[in-house]
Amino acid sequence: MRIIFMGTPDFSVPVLEALVAAGHDIACVYCQPPSPAGRGKKDRPTPAHACALELGLPVRHPERLKSPEDQAEFAALNADVAVVVAYGLILPQAILDAPRHGCLNIHASLLPRWRGAAPIHRAIMAGDAETGVCIMQMEAGLDTGPVLLREALTIRADDTTEALHDRLSALGATMIVEALNRLPTLTAEPQPEDGVTYARKIDKAEARIDWTRTAAEVDRQIRGLSPFPGAWCEIGGDRVKLLQSALAEGKGVPGTVLDDVLSVACGEGAVRLLRLQRAGKGAQDAAEFLRGRRVVPGDRL
Repeated sequence: MRIIFMGTPDFSVPVLEALVAAGHDIACVYCQPPSPAGRGKKDRPTPAHACALELGLPVRHPERLKSPEDQAEFAALNADVAVVVAYGLILPQAILDAPRHGCLNIHASLLPRWRGAAPIHRAIMAGDAETGVCIMQMEAGLDTGPVLLREALTIRADDTTEALHDRLSALGATMIVEALNRLPTLTAEPQPEDGVTYARKIDKAEARIDWTRTAAEVDRQIRGLSPFPGAWCEIGGDRVKLLQSALAEGKGVPGTVLDDVLSVACGEGAVRLLRLQRAGKGAQDAAEFLRGRRVVPGDRL
């Protein structure tokens, strides 16, 4: 098929690579514009942009797709279908209608649960037992279109957003190739009206740990916000990101260190901190962190 690919972050890269490997003709890659990054604040291409350049594919990164000129350029690509995955812009109706078979979206949840911007984070933070990927026929609403394919994936007890992100991205890449191969025979099933939830964008204000919450909630917060923006607390007056945790035995005043392996009391139960990151430093396992920072039982975080 002749495909327009629309994606921006790391999550979209395996999908683009899978489409190329499957022999599809990528007419153009659309992504968000490069943005300043690093100490020099030089423009850095997005992950999908960088991947497209390596693959020798044409790239466009309009700031919006609302102008008649942008829409005419899109339609002139004469695509069979557009594949959209974490692109970052709402698509106008003229864009949705331009490809012969419309636009297919790869969404990292079991729709209609977790429509919206942060489905992976929200699934972990809510304590969901499973999530998955849906291949959806796009329409004007936010993730409201009928679903062509869906597949569930178990959320493991130690999953961070980073780990689950990578598994879902690989699953989405496999599923979109299957969907395109089977497109003439697939039936788009409308999403049920019951069970709709919205995965609102993660706010950095959600990241500070409240140790009075239950251990299960704190553990899910840490794993769900890892690696970005990173749940955090203060240790010895310094702000430290908490990147991995597990439920632990013990109880005490919330925020109190219970042992010499960084188990911390919560409002109910305790969590053990497994991976941490001080400002300006790399991530460290708890044992390595403790070699550079004295934290003893009875300390309050």
